[in-house]
Amino acid sequence: MATDYDAPRKTEDDSESIEALKERVPDKLSGNVDVEDADNPSGFELPGADLSDVELDVVVLPPQADEFTCVSCFLVKHRSQIDHQSKLGPICVECAA
Repeated sequence: MATDYDAPRKTEDDSESIEALKERVPDKLSGNVDVEDADNPSGFELPGADLSDVELDVVVLPPQADEFTCVSCFLVKHRSQIDHQSKLGPICVECAA
């Protein structure tokens, strides 16, 4: 059986008028402003969210003998990543590309 996809489709749900549909959908151009925060819709604070008084203990190691700091991206990389030596210092393979 062939189906005519261009023919208009009518169901029982199509009987609503455009005015009835407009009443159900809120007007987006009205002056009502939603003051609820979109990122935090429930408005609650997470426990431990204030980290202003927390100090982090981090051990920073200097560059090792087999590492270098790229003068372009300032990342510490392994010596196998050196592309060339410039006037300012070593350049890594990624920055040279």
